[in-house]
Amino acid sequence: MNKTKTVVLNKKLKLKIFSSFMLLTILLAAAGTVSILEFRKLSSVVNDIINDNYKSIEASKRMVEALERIDSGVLLLTLGEWIEGRKTIEYGDSLFLNAFHYAKNNITEDQEVTTIKSIELSYRNFQEKFNKPIVGTDREGNIAWYKENTHKWFLVVKRDVNQLMTINQSNMYVEAYQLRDKSTRAMMPGIVSIIAALIFSLLLNYFVSKYFISPLVELSTSIEDFRPGDIRLKCDIKSDDELKRLEDSINGLIQNITKYNR
Repeated sequence: MNKTKTVVLNKKLKLKIFSSFMLLTILLAAAGTVSILEFRKLSSVVNDIINDNYKSIEASKRMVEALERIDSGVLLLTLGEWIEGRKTIEYGDSLFLNAFHYAKNNITEDQEVTTIKSIELSYRNFQEKFNKPIVGTDREGNIAWYKENTHKWFLVVKRDVNQLMTINQSNMYVEAYQLRDKSTRAMMPGIVSIIAALIFSLLLNYFVSKYFISPLVELSTSIEDFRPGDIRLKCDIKSDDELKRLEDSINGLIQNITKYNR
């Protein structure tokens, strides 16, 4: 056997084992890559929910808080507390407009457009009521006027703001429900890779047993069964690799020893 053929045979068994494990590695790497991409998409969806719906909900809560402050300020004015009343109203008005500005620029659902317009209109009407002079007029101490005018519009604006909050909460619930399906899809490549790895491990075990373990056992058994007078081992390894070369080398050694003894 020439040197070139020997080198080729020496590499064949290594190549078989290396190729088997490389295929398993490629399968796991591919599945892992797909899982990572799916989880990145899932993370992006979660981030969108937080940035859009959750922040709109928080803006709605701030608007409700601001409305309640304004309503309290109007009550103070009705009771004749001009300084404290105007201070409370101005703070509440500023808080409401900041929150409303954020909600208006963070529209993510079609239903929000109509609701935002309703809030804008009803709040403008509310402003017209609480910005009119109260202290020192016939409105001071007039609870009936307060209930029929400012408090009425306070309830209207609050209803519209709560509607905006409900829209975002409902959408957040729907998207959270959809996340369950997306998370299942994100796990599928991992599950498939585990199943594929198990199947491939069984196949790998079979081929290693057939092409490596069984020839070694056959070779070992034939050596144990070798008797003086035999000119070769009683085995015939079918593979064309290092194990076959080992069999040929042993048979060659037996033939050389037999010739020498003659």
